[in-house]
Amino acid sequence: MSSNGYWWLALGLGLLAAVIATILLQLFYRQLRRIERDALALWVTGKQVAANTATTWLLGDIAAGLDQLIAEAGQHERLLRGAVGPDPSEAAI
Repeated sequence: MSSNGYWWLALGLGLLAAVIATILLQLFYRQLRRIERDALALWVTGKQVAANTATTWLLGDIAAGLDQLIAEAGQHERLLRGAVGPDPSEAAI
């Protein structure tokens, strides 16, 4: 093979290596973009979960208030049904 043939072979192999490197870098870049997109979605979801659970420490107080509300509603129901009426001694007057 002549020296010109070796030069063309070297140029061809260099071009082939450049094309392969470009393809691999493009695949790597696409994977990085996918990972970045998914990480951003995970970050947004995490912030939403944090916002939704920021006040869970109030649940104990809410439960106690709800118990008081149920007791009060029970007293109102008994009053409206006539279970608790006026004082019988006042009715004779």
